[in-house]
Amino acid sequence: MLKTLYGKLVFSLLLILAALTCIFVTLAFVTAPLYQQEITQELHAKLANSLVNENPLLKEKEINKPALENIFHNLMIINPSIEVYLTDTDGKILAFSAPPGKVKKEYIDLGPVNTFLNKTKEMPILGDNPRDFDGKKVFSVSRIFHNKIQEGYLYVVLGGEKYDSVVNMIKGSYILQFTIIAAASALLITLVAGIIIFNLITRRLRFLARVMEKFKKSDFQYEAILPPQYDGRPVDEIDQIGTTFREMSERITQQVKQLKATDASRRELVANVSHDLRTPLSSLQGYLETLSLKFNELSDEEKNNYINISYRQSERLGRLISELFDLAMLENQNSPIHHEPFSLAELAQDVSQKFQLKAKKKNIQFTTQLASDSPFVSADIALIERVLENLIENAIKYTPSGGNISLIIKNEHNQITTEITDNGPGISAEDLPHIFERFYRVDKSRQPEHEGTGLGLAIAKRILQLHDSTISVNSELNKGTQFSFSLSSPTL
Repeated sequence: MLKTLYGKLVFSLLLILAALTCIFVTLAFVTAPLYQQEITQELHAKLANSLVNENPLLKEKEINKPALENIFHNLMIINPSIEVYLTDTDGKILAFSAPPGKVKKEYIDLGPVNTFLNKTKEMPILGDNPRDFDGKKVFSVSRIFHNKIQEGYLYVVLGGEKYDSVVNMIKGSYILQFTIIAAASALLITLVAGIIIFNLITRRLRFLARVMEKFKKSDFQYEAILPPQYDGRPVDEIDQIGTTFREMSERITQQVKQLKATDASRRELVANVSHDLRTPLSSLQGYLETLSLKFNELSDEEKNNYINISYRQSERLGRLISELFDLAMLENQNSPIHHEPFSLAELAQDVSQKFQLKAKKKNIQFTTQLASDSPFVSADIALIERVLENLIENAIKYTPSGGNISLIIKNEHNQITTEITDNGPGISAEDLPHIFERFYRVDKSRQPEHEGTGLGLAIAKRILQLHDSTISVNSELNKGTQFSFSLSSPTL
């Protein structure tokens, strides 16, 4: 139980209440007798004086026994705990009301007596207890005079042996008993109330602890399910902990999923890179090995053919490695983007000029429609040029002879939009969601003559993401494809 917060709080409360109980009992046992003595002495301060005034007890050193016995008798009836002692002027005990054999002292110390009579000290004032050599008692005392000459003292002990112990005093006092019972009841009620309150306070913490433990055992794969009170509006610290944990669990779960997706993507990437690198390398190695082993047996035409094939494969390999490097650089979170204002129409015109000859060789009509009055855009000119090159090259690659390709730049809705459209074979609905994935290529059975790296569109998409833009595609089989993207103008 002490391993839980609730157990520790309850145990701490028990310790505190135990300490308070000890302090209370100690104070009660120390202060109760003193208070009792003070009250008793103040109430009976003039008792001895009253007895002396009413009864002549000494006359020329002679004891008036009838008067003294009358006092003893009356006090025994009224209050048996009071003891009366008659002394001379030196404090020697001449007579007493105590039973025979109980009195052990012959003299009473007159120091406290004089302090009492002279009122030089606050009450309670403790004097000798003739029954005990070391005992002290509260008392009342009065001088006894005869013909204006002091004959002795009447010394009244206010509380006999019956009240010598605190236990006896408590037994004899209803108020003290009631006070102790009330204090004990208050401590017990406090303990029960504290246990209930601690249970209510820690209940939410225990619930959060169970949820956290369940979340940990799930290997951080499932989001923690918490009540609506942890919806982001914390009332106290416990609610704040719950809200923070909910947000952390959601983020951790998302990050774990992202890590798993990234790991799966990495594995797929490694597999794809290995496959795509192995194909040109194997082809290159095979033709070079054939040239090396059968160089003298091959005709000049075969040799040139093998060399051309090896060159194309090495070129393809170099292009694949270059695009892999470019994509890795672009996916780096610290990839630098150099924004500058430039005319997208002019850039598109320059890029289109590069591909006019290539399009002409395939008997493809490549047209441009560039808005001359379009405002500048703010972007990395080299990267946007790469996007245009990849999209145009892709269009030329898949557009058959006699087809059409158009490049359009237009200003609409405060955005500079670029559209590249072809009337090629189009992309199927099954392939369309995946064309921007790395190494993804459409079904080769439909387009066996086209073999690319599968990275061009992934690079274009990443570049536009770095510019806070997106690339859109619309395509229909046997009708063509259109790619489009928009960039913002710094003047808009």
